[in-house]
Amino acid sequence: MATAPQALFLAHGAAARFALYHAPAAPCRGAWLYLHPWAEEMNKARRMAALQSRALAAKGWAVLQLDLHGCGDSAGDFGEAGWDSWRADVALGLDWLQATLGQQLPQAPGLWGLRLGALLALDYASRPAGPAPSQLLLWQPVLQGASHLTQFLRLRVAAQMLGEGNGEGGTDALRATLAGGSAVEVAGYTLAPAMAAALDTLDAGRLPPPCPVNWLEVAAAEGRPLSPVSQRVLQGWQAAGVDGRAQSVAGPQFWATQEIAEAPALLAATCAMLREACHA
Repeated sequence: MATAPQALFLAHGAAARFALYHAPAAPCRGAWLYLHPWAEEMNKARRMAALQSRALAAKGWAVLQLDLHGCGDSAGDFGEAGWDSWRADVALGLDWLQATLGQQLPQAPGLWGLRLGALLALDYASRPAGPAPSQLLLWQPVLQGASHLTQFLRLRVAAQMLGEGNGEGGTDALRATLAGGSAVEVAGYTLAPAMAAALDTLDAGRLPPPCPVNWLEVAAAEGRPLSPVSQRVLQGWQAAGVDGRAQSVAGPQFWATQEIAEAPALLAATCAMLREACHA
């Protein structure tokens, strides 16, 4: 039976990164570094991340839930964070898991990412800034950084329309502000120009990972396939030789619901998929 998670900081001072460590039940099957989505999606998803972490730990997987630079209880403000600093955080977390578990690990730790955290996992795996992950677990991955950024900026436009009756040029105007070197405030989060520029370059279709991939999505009803765009990306990867398995399960979009929500089918499917991967 898994023990209660341990709260800790990786590094100190301006480099401090808060994390929750879920020790694995014996015998250890492996380890996962969890990479959260950004902005308010991170907060909405905390419950599901905790439930899955506990479930994996109970089945022998160590899990480190890491707050990235400028997020959660880690050092720095959101507006100070950059994509490269997040990539460095991934390396830090993988190093910590490897050093902590040592010979208990049957293979290198893997990366588990939700939404933008999944795109971060893909980008890191394709060009590691440190230890290479053994495999990836992708929950509802963001596939295009540019479109995800546009959706985020629409929150600002919607707030302007509700408050002032106009969107002041829409997302194009906000992108122009960012391109000019000025930060933009969106839903209480300061978006730095460098972060926006980095997101605009990210395309999952161009990031076929060099390790096995476990891909799960939630849909409105049971039995539905992955979204067409997800299928295209996965098929492109598989054509390039990527070992990928995917599944869609019924459940709410818990990272975006008004109230905190759970997706039990996703929890069960994740454990089952990883168990199958172990015996493949």
